[in-house]
Amino acid sequence: MNILQVIPYFAFARGGDVNVCYNLTKQLIKQGHNVTILTTTFDYDKEDTDNIENLKMIPIEYKFNLSLFIYSPKMKKWLKEHITEYDIIHLHELRSYQNNIIINLAKKHNIPYILQPHASTPKDVNKQLFKEVYDFFYGNKIMQNATTTIAVSNEEAYYDKKMKAKDVQVVYNGMNLDEFKKEVPPGIFKRKYNIESKYLLYLGRLDKLKGINYIIEAFSLLPDKYDEYKLVIAGRINSYKEELDKIIERKNLQDRIIFTDYLTEEDKLYAYNDAEMFINPVKYMGGVSITVFESILSNTPVIVTPESGEVIEKIDAGLIVEYANVEQLKDAIIRTFEDEDLIKRQLKNGQDYIYNNLSWKTVTDKIIAIYENALNGDK
Repeated sequence: MNILQVIPYFAFARGGDVNVCYNLTKQLIKQGHNVTILTTTFDYDKEDTDNIENLKMIPIEYKFNLSLFIYSPKMKKWLKEHITEYDIIHLHELRSYQNNIIINLAKKHNIPYILQPHASTPKDVNKQLFKEVYDFFYGNKIMQNATTTIAVSNEEAYYDKKMKAKDVQVVYNGMNLDEFKKEVPPGIFKRKYNIESKYLLYLGRLDKLKGINYIIEAFSLLPDKYDEYKLVIAGRINSYKEELDKIIERKNLQDRIIFTDYLTEEDKLYAYNDAEMFINPVKYMGGVSITVFESILSNTPVIVTPESGEVIEKIDAGLIVEYANVEQLKDAIIRTFEDEDLIKRQLKNGQDYIYNNLSWKTVTDKIIAIYENALNGDK
């Protein structure tokens, strides 16, 4: 197949959607397909894809960025000249200028497109007004005319169907499992950040919907015997840290909480490996969080909300707490420390499931089947 992957930006610091596009592309090429990634120059670094042989990377100059709505008018010219070279188009993200152009050209040339919103469908999470306006003019049309919409979870599928997607398939994101089969020496992360005690870990975006404030609140309520423990908050520093700092100061936790800023992929592995537990109490995550799976593969127990623990809850691979329920979160932290048999069983459940279901080869095979069905006119 000749496959066009379209994503509005391509920079690993942007997170999950870029990593999915990158790893899916690697597997598609490995299996003999011809793949082009069409993106913009926004945050683009050519070195991010230099190690993928036979990849055609097309970064188009952009004029401006408005809340990641990246205006790149020259893309229309490129598409008019090249879109007929492709059998199928895979759109990453729902709301983008790039999608606005592609849906009309795809229809004109009778080229099916697959849509993968990457858990961005809900309107009530953030940027609500922008999403409402965009969907009125473009988003609903993009969703409804996609041959298939790939949802990262059953939770996301619910929102996709509310927008009247005609065919929704749940495909959990894949993982680079080989990274977790290597032995990681203990203490690397602790030495790098001068951490002399045990620590709890949050790793992800600093955002009010991620529940970081509730982690801090629960951490402050732990019994005195845990006073030597630290809380590590790993993620790119932004203005939300000021709000967190106020909570930390109010709770007198300045000496016990460490912000690391952005971590490389290698440092993430070290952070999971040295942590006592990983906490991810988000409000909305589309039902699945790769960081939760990465922690489990690092043999580090997890505490999640149903919003990030759809799979975790189903296979009993971690403790589940309600979003914003500080008492539940505190109790879950204590139980994770004290119930060794439970944690051992949950980690095994999680690791067995991940190795059997979430390799990029397995996930890519499912997506190839979706492509083939689209090309054959099947649903």
